[in-house]
Amino acid sequence: MTRASNNNTPVPAKKTAMMAATTAAPKPAPPSPLAGQARGPVTGRITGFEASLEFFLAPLRPFLADPEVTEIMVNGPERIYIEKGGRLTLTTASFPSELDVQAAGNNIAQFVGQPLSQERPILDGRLPDGSRVCVVLGPIAESGTQINIRRFVRSAVTPQFLIDRQSLTPMAMEFLLLNVKAHRNVLVVGGAGSGKTTVLNVLTTAFDPTERVVVIEDTRELQIQCPHVVQMEARTADAYGRGAITIRDLFITTLRMRPDRLIVGEVRRGEALDLIQAMTSGHRGALATLHAASAIDACHRIETMALMADVGLPLFALRRQVASAIDLLVQTVRLPTGPRLISSISEVAFDEEKSNYIITDLFTLADSDRERQLQWTGQKSELRNDPAMTVLSEQVVLTADLLGLKGT
Repeated sequence: MTRASNNNTPVPAKKTAMMAATTAAPKPAPPSPLAGQARGPVTGRITGFEASLEFFLAPLRPFLADPEVTEIMVNGPERIYIEKGGRLTLTTASFPSELDVQAAGNNIAQFVGQPLSQERPILDGRLPDGSRVCVVLGPIAESGTQINIRRFVRSAVTPQFLIDRQSLTPMAMEFLLLNVKAHRNVLVVGGAGSGKTTVLNVLTTAFDPTERVVVIEDTRELQIQCPHVVQMEARTADAYGRGAITIRDLFITTLRMRPDRLIVGEVRRGEALDLIQAMTSGHRGALATLHAASAIDACHRIETMALMADVGLPLFALRRQVASAIDLLVQTVRLPTGPRLISSISEVAFDEEKSNYIITDLFTLADSDRERQLQWTGQKSELRNDPAMTVLSEQVVLTADLLGLKGT
């Protein structure tokens, strides 16, 4: 059955039903998962993002509203997984079709400010609420368009936050904070989703509030808890290959901005050489993260990425610089049962005869009362020889033996 329009052209019944549906009064929407979140300069973008959730990302809304969900993985229209408590779970939620998942991806691209098309089917960026998002269109992904949203703790994390979750012991936490206060260079290393960003956020609580902190990231994730922070984010090229700003570009600018503290969200490529040279040229107290399975792997990955800078530096000279630059390696791990832990804390030195790294484990995981806890290995830390300890010794409570000091 059809009806006539103003120009006497018949309108199909199906289209008539669709028109009626669009003019029907909308149902009251449940509270937005972003309701009550602090607003900043991106207020308009967040408001628009909230509105888009009502339609394009409707199947994901319950998970975006749940603060305990740390990751949402859309594997095509019918399989949506979430990570909660460090464990993956297949949900009953789904999108109506592949086209709806693609529409959600295009909606995300609008807020990320990056193109997403069959010519550029991969997107990596940050949503207005701070979540990190990755989209891969089908048929690049065989099972359909993939959307991965990684969420971060929005509230300020403190050292007690990690201690309460048994990620490390109070003794290990005191030692880490003393190293940061002494302006030692610290790298947090581990696999994807092992808690590197959270540990780095906690370490920044040891910064002096008068220090100027400059942060460089591919995609902004860090929540630096300091009053004087400059956060800079790399930018990909547009559809015409113009306007790209790399981490190395930002690094050059950063060193001209008088940073008291330099933070690199994640070292991935040739900027490793820039970081090493900054650390060894007076910019002490730097923090960074990178993907590595162990402390020694972290050293080798740093040198490999530094070689990507293609400056022809001999391997022997590069290794000496890496060992001189890195004072402390903090290894994170996610256990099969879900918890995220710090699995080791190690110092780095250089063996001149063998031209190789010397890794000294100060803390390692050990079984204790059926639980895995970070325990001191008995090795003394080189921090005891740092001139800063003349001032910081008054703050030593649990680490006196580790630092070769008498109990305070």
